[in-house]
Amino acid sequence: MTDSATRLLNWYAGHARTLPWRSPPGAPLPADPDWPYRVWLSEIMLQQTTVAAVQPYFTAFTARWPDVAALAAADDADVMQAWAGLGYYARARNLLACARAVVRDHGGRFPGDEAVLRSLPGIGDYTAAAVAAFGFGRHAIVIDGNVERVTTRLFAIATPLPAARAVIRSRLAALVPAAAGDFAQAMMDLAGRICTPRAPRCEACPLRPDCAAAAAGNPEEYPVKPPRRARPVRHGTTWWIEAGGAVLTVVRPARGLLGGMRALPSCDWQGKAAPPLPGDWHDLGTVSHGFTHFALQLQVLGQRLATRPALDGDWLPISQLDGAGLPTLFAKAAVLARSQPDRMEAR
Repeated sequence: MTDSATRLLNWYAGHARTLPWRSPPGAPLPADPDWPYRVWLSEIMLQQTTVAAVQPYFTAFTARWPDVAALAAADDADVMQAWAGLGYYARARNLLACARAVVRDHGGRFPGDEAVLRSLPGIGDYTAAAVAAFGFGRHAIVIDGNVERVTTRLFAIATPLPAARAVIRSRLAALVPAAAGDFAQAMMDLAGRICTPRAPRCEACPLRPDCAAAAAGNPEEYPVKPPRRARPVRHGTTWWIEAGGAVLTVVRPARGLLGGMRALPSCDWQGKAAPPLPGDWHDLGTVSHGFTHFALQLQVLGQRLATRPALDGDWLPISQLDGAGLPTLFAKAAVLARSQPDRMEAR
């Protein structure tokens, strides 16, 4: 083991976060055949999401669906509703597809081989390595954005991302010890607590004796990233249709953004669109939301009607909307509509 790895693992032994999907430093993996399921579930949830945000969702999911077979048998709408608020909803669709593939093709047990894991829906290089290392104790090089940051600083890798990833992997290959899972978790904890994107606490870092960026006094310059492109802005409309204390909701098409999620009726976010019914629409304002590749300005138009029109969808009591699993975008629109009941008059 290199001196860097030894120092890092010694630091991790005293500073590791206690998380429900993680084994303590140096401990053997739990003798639980469903442990890889828990690791996989946490890794899918953690993509593009913080640990603090994920923990209540992980607890709720594992209480409701304690193993992969239970999740595979779940109703799609129930899973999408339980996922609401975590964002990046394609992950939830892949979650179900992967669980069903594990049950159908692997006897209800996750495979431990990285190559086989990568063949499952929604599992890429990082997740395959993480499940192999954290779920099965395999020797794997686990690289996420946190590990990239620590490694580029440690070796002052000046090649911009994503081109730098081959160099990062090569450098890590020489560092990763037999305890690959603990090493990767230690790198992630170090990135979260000390080697932060801004104002890193180099004086407290166990890797400081080896860190080229710290020696040069410029750790915040790493990782080097290409110039950020401005996200285009799209515009769209959503309609709040209220009658008898209920509001019309729809289930979005399975494919595409927010696929399979319950939502308010909406256009395709490419501009103006015809409303679902004629009438005197009230402009309730606009909500903003950021997606990975674009920002959305969504105008909210509302009507309060005396009777429910014959429209496709489900009428939900307004009092139950908070628990209906609306994705964040439409939850914002609902909050806006509910905040100004006097703007809409029954007709």
